[in-house]
Amino acid sequence: MNNLELEKLANEIRKSIVTAVHSAKSGHPGGSLSSADIFTYLYFEEMNIDPKNPKMEDRDRFVLSKGHVAPAYYSTLAERGFFPKEDLVTLRHTGSYLQGHPDMKHIPGVDMSSGSLGQGVSAAVGMAAAGKFDHKDYRVYTLTGDGEIQEGQIWEAAMWAGHRKLDNLVVIVDNNNLQIDGEIDKVCSPYPIDKKFEAFNFHTIVIDGNDFDQIRAAFEEAKKTKGQPTAIIAKTIKGKGVSFMENEAGWHGKAPNDEQYEIAMKDLEKAGEALCQK
Repeated sequence: MNNLELEKLANEIRKSIVTAVHSAKSGHPGGSLSSADIFTYLYFEEMNIDPKNPKMEDRDRFVLSKGHVAPAYYSTLAERGFFPKEDLVTLRHTGSYLQGHPDMKHIPGVDMSSGSLGQGVSAAVGMAAAGKFDHKDYRVYTLTGDGEIQEGQIWEAAMWAGHRKLDNLVVIVDNNNLQIDGEIDKVCSPYPIDKKFEAFNFHTIVIDGNDFDQIRAAFEEAKKTKGQPTAIIAKTIKGKGVSFMENEAGWHGKAPNDEQYEIAMKDLEKAGEALCQK
């Protein structure tokens, strides 16, 4: 799939994110929108998966460590065909299988339940280690937040992964520089993120996480890296694609009202039209 096709898919996923969060009247649009391009590349280009056989034994695995950006995860899974897109409007509704954090027992395509920040990378490390022990070729990917890496468990997992040389593991940091309380470097700075992962024996790559040329190159480089896990530090824009949400910490965890929803969808419609002119 070429980059223009991926851009169009990412724009559709952003529409689904905004629609789902608006329908729920709660949720986390900012980080969902910033990571939409990463999700798109993983599920439409990078990972060996089959929506018709979600539990395929040799599938690549994905763990969403920052589980609150479930709207991006669900929108991507639906776009990829794991379940109907119409179900996205049931996000967080009573009785829906699409709750505020991913549930591996009820959602096709979800490999690990997640939500408690800091734990997902450990789960991914365990999956990657199991692949090595079982002499399997599958790869494991996990998405963490730049605020989330303030959690100590992230670094315990990174230390073990680096020590065990888990070159089938890719940790992606959604580095949009904002967390619920504001700019991460003012709350509790994790910078320099790449140097910290390097200290734990990771191969590190710093990219613009909203640019498919750079995303593609990073994942290709990760596949060629042997003897080390890879950390991709993806610099992104929180709220990407929606004018009034971009780079605004206030949109970390609240839903747009009806008027804001209309503006957001118009922004994304315009973006889609522009992509069709390319």
